[in-house]
Amino acid sequence: MAFTTEDMILIEQRAANEKKSAGAAYLLWFFLGWISAHRFYLGKPVTAVLQIVSYFFLIGFVWWVLDLFLIPAIIEQKMDAARSDAAWSIRRSRYA
Repeated sequence: MAFTTEDMILIEQRAANEKKSAGAAYLLWFFLGWISAHRFYLGKPVTAVLQIVSYFFLIGFVWWVLDLFLIPAIIEQKMDAARSDAAWSIRRSRYA
């Protein structure tokens, strides 16, 4: 079953409500990156802990620099997940 225009607006609205701020993520990356605050903020606690542990082996610093380029992709992944969750919620409500 296809989504109506109203459904699509609702899906985008829910995704926008859950969107994380790229500016906040970059500030956390810059000032608190050594404790992986940006990854916790972006909803990636497992990789945040792994990153903290990897700092002891100096690999974490390379990972920290890579995160500079990965932050937009992580935000987009979260937006896609929010859209998918909203779509499933609408589908479930139609068949409930």
